Amino acid sequence: MTSAPGGDLGARGHILVVDDELSMREYLELLLQREGYTVTSVAGVKGACDVLAQDGVDLVISDLKLGTGSGLDVLRVARARPASPEVVLITAYGTPAAAVEAMREGAYDYICKPFDNEEMRLLVQKALEKRSLRQENSGLRARLFPGLDGVVGQSARMQAVWALVEKVASGRSTVLVMGESGTGKELVGRAIHMRGSRAARPFLPFNCAALNEGTLESELFGHVKGAFTGATSDRSGLLVAAGDGTVMLDEVGEMPLATQVKLLRVLQERKVKPVGSAAEIPFQARVIAATNRRLEAEVKAGRFREDLFYRLNVITVDLPPLRERSGDISLLANFFLSRMAEELGRPALRFAPETLALLDRYTFPGNVRQLQNIVERAATLSDSDLLSPATLPPAVRGDSDPAVRTLEGGEPGLGAGFNLERHLDESERRYLIAAMKQAGGVKTRAAELLGLSFRSFRYRLAKHGLTDDMEPGGMGDA
Repeated sequence: MTSAPGGDLGARGHILVVDDELSMREYLELLLQREGYTVTSVAGVKGACDVLAQDGVDLVISDLKLGTGSGLDVLRVARARPASPEVVLITAYGTPAAAVEAMREGAYDYICKPFDNEEMRLLVQKALEKRSLRQENSGLRARLFPGLDGVVGQSARMQAVWALVEKVASGRSTVLVMGESGTGKELVGRAIHMRGSRAARPFLPFNCAALNEGTLESELFGHVKGAFTGATSDRSGLLVAAGDGTVMLDEVGEMPLATQVKLLRVLQERKVKPVGSAAEIPFQARVIAATNRRLEAEVKAGRFREDLFYRLNVITVDLPPLRERSGDISLLANFFLSRMAEELGRPALRFAPETLALLDRYTFPGNVRQLQNIVERAATLSDSDLLSPATLPPAVRGDSDPAVRTLEGGEPGLGAGFNLERHLDESERRYLIAAMKQAGGVKTRAAELLGLSFRSFRYRLAKHGLTDDMEPGGMGDA
């Protein structure tokens, strides 16, 4: 094994040369050192594996034929490294089949002997530029979206999710992200976008439950001047405005049936018809949909079109709730606390062991979002750097919540300050029933008692099979 720096050690990059011919190794060493690269050379696959195991290699240049081994073996080892180097394969046997196999396995490029020195210099430069850009993008993603690489999700369930994200990121297929509220569906959508070729393009999330039918169509498909009151000029919808980027349709299960029909046609034809226009406009954006509903059940209930479900459900990413992510709660809690410590300028902030134990036992009906809010609350309100159990909300400590009082018969009453999103757990159905009884069957009043929007309240009733004829005296909307 030979290792020799040229100029400033590693200033331009560390290159590993793998060739069983000594003369070729020496030739490449001399050529690359003159360009200012650090060069390590080995004769075979075993030596290459030893060097790669130490990390720090930016580019591998390997002969395809290595006596008893193969440059493809070196390529596979290199690509398996966490910060994988680029790989260029050299061979005297420049068959199309070999080139296709090398590229399929992830090689940056393929060059045939004998090669021109300038051709090799340019190839090395381009390969290193690509790796540098890849590292820069990876660092940017880590700063913008911490945790995308499994840093705050090491359970088997989340590792499977990230593995699927990596597989689908480079394609254009529609992806359906499913999971309870607070599990991080938009984070997954962003991860798919950032890991693919569209990363430099816009990522436009859109909440399908936030607008009425007419406004929803205008926002998605666009409109022309005069299409409706207030349409003073032409406007491109999100699907066109995103260009080659990504549009994420959040809460797609809340979309009205009439809009579902139009969205289905848009996805099939890859064209939109702006509101008030007869012309169709093609669009290139990738579509990712997200929902906290089980759409199969919504289809059976007639609230979601079956054909649209299958159009969206090309690839499904199913996010597990936090209570099913064994081992992730403490990891996430410490991650969120480290961010709060930096933000508050209190680097000594830490959890007491018994505090983490309480968090580990809690079911987190609000999932990751709820955990993040709990950590922020504890860090902000604590006078001590050691966060004791007293910094946690009563529900997490197992104490009764003053906003919930028990009525005769053991059914919960609902007092001022109650908000269902903070307390949803296995007793959600019981709270819904209690709210309806306390409100005398008036749904709008029951929704107010629970701190929910009317639309969200109706959805939760349907989810638990609580129909309009539930006692007492049926359920009225007002």
